[in-house]
Amino acid sequence: MCPLPSQKKILVVTQHFWPENFRINDIVEGFLQDGIAVDVLCGLPNYPKGEWFPGYSAAGPFEEEWHGARLYRCKEVPRRGNTSVNIFLNYISWPWYAAHALHRLPGGYDAGFCFNTSPVLMCWPAIRYAKKHHIPFTNYVLDIWPENLYSVLNVKNKALRAIAQGVSDALYKKADRLIAMSEPLQQRLGPRPARRGMPPQKIAVIPQYCEDFYAVPQPDAALQAQFGGRFNLVFTGTFTPAQSLETVITAVQDARSRGADMLHLLLVGDGMSRAALEAKVKELPAEDAVTFYGSVPATDIPKFTALADALIVCLSDSPDLGLTVPAKVASYMAAGKPVLASMDGAGKAAGGAAVTAAGRAASMISHLLPPQSVPETSAASPKASCGPAHQNSPIKPKTASDITATEFAVFLSVFLEEGLPNAALKKIKHHYELPCQFAGPPSHVSSPDPLSRFGSQCLGHARRAHAAAQ
Repeated sequence: MCPLPSQKKILVVTQHFWPENFRINDIVEGFLQDGIAVDVLCGLPNYPKGEWFPGYSAAGPFEEEWHGARLYRCKEVPRRGNTSVNIFLNYISWPWYAAHALHRLPGGYDAGFCFNTSPVLMCWPAIRYAKKHHIPFTNYVLDIWPENLYSVLNVKNKALRAIAQGVSDALYKKADRLIAMSEPLQQRLGPRPARRGMPPQKIAVIPQYCEDFYAVPQPDAALQAQFGGRFNLVFTGTFTPAQSLETVITAVQDARSRGADMLHLLLVGDGMSRAALEAKVKELPAEDAVTFYGSVPATDIPKFTALADALIVCLSDSPDLGLTVPAKVASYMAAGKPVLASMDGAGKAAGGAAVTAAGRAASMISHLLPPQSVPETSAASPKASCGPAHQNSPIKPKTASDITATEFAVFLSVFLEEGLPNAALKKIKHHYELPCQFAGPPSHVSSPDPLSRFGSQCLGHARRAHAAAQ
């Protein structure tokens, strides 16, 4: 589709794009709805299993059209088997092929935009194109490198770690503007002692948001028939070492052994850690307590959140991972269900129905059992804290679902107001004239910046949850 003479045009660079389930798909739709023409430089879909999606192979197709956006796909080594070698080859192959495929792009772009998940090298083709053609380039940082690399690959060599740090810092600094999802991440990307970073004024903070369909419950009779009658803890997403899902599995099994025999953990998704997690379940043994459902389309996730009595989000115990807030936090909140979180840093500051310290199975157990069932040795650590909905009241099978949509709307207001303050949010609150409460449907926010829709959608989900409870 050719842009009109006066139409703005953006080059989006991202290794992962439709039909893979990444939020950049919705962002591109947002650009298109705002009247911006979009070309996408992306890879061949094989995430997370490393297997080509139906209709794709190493031979392409390399050009497609999706909802009016033109897709220019580049070769990559698939993550097949999710071995360390294949992940490394995948990380370096796509940026290399993409950087040498820039001549295929038709040009005429007003700006470049990178949805920078792992690896950080993903932004290299965008930097090359932007510098050559003198267009502004914005890098949306979702995974911070090299810290995220170390959560996937066990890199111990000091020289290699120094190289990874230097390359990552250099690539981030080459952007004209960075977008961070939290203030701790903004500070990490900015200048620090002995390291020159991006000036703070060039780093915007925009919290994660979720697509509208996450706020619409989809009760599913088949799922209810299969898993009903138990207290279902549901996790949705990718299984990686950074998720620390072994912590959740251990907590669930221990809680069941102490009397919470109706607990059931439903893991919806796939990823590089699945084989290790399945081995963990077999070793405990916990086959009756844990179900691996497999991957589903993002639009089917509301079926599982509707089934859930509580939703699980967790990160491993790492100060670096604590800089970020998982994207699923926003979609979980939109579902209006209790959230049990095991996180530190920005994620913990965001609050929740129950928040425990990252990587602490004992802390999590205390939120899965009635108070009288929690031994003193398993009590939550001093680092653990509860959000307002369950202050001093652990989640337990008979009462967890009692949290109302109103309470979740109030929690989301706290999340937006106190957990992730930023300039973009102040702009949104100025338009709504609602500092921290909900009063009627949101008015239209007119802004030349398509990215402002992220925060406004978050607030919209809270308003809908509040209205549903009235």
